[in-house]
Amino acid sequence: MTKAMLLAVAGSMAFALPASAASPAVNIMLADKAAAETCAAKLPADAKAVYDATAPGVKPDTDLRDEIRSRTIGLVMAGTLDRDTARPAAEAAGACLKDLKG
Repeated sequence: MTKAMLLAVAGSMAFALPASAASPAVNIMLADKAAAETCAAKLPADAKAVYDATAPGVKPDTDLRDEIRSRTIGLVMAGTLDRDTARPAAEAAGACLKDLKG
């Protein structure tokens, strides 16, 4: 897999987060780690790998889309995640990771 192919896949990744996830008021709230962990426990293996790789870097001021994208690309490049399943896995993980962000 070439770097150009990886960048093309990464560029096509879009993570739909609710508008409230980007509001400043959300950053003040405490993250709901228990809800995130409960959500993550239900994820398929590929999405759980993205969650596990991304969760440690999630803070209230983290740009969640950039963090997920970066970690997902790393998993694809390492051969842990298949390019064809990267986007759906990242989207599913993102649904749980938004709870960590707060």
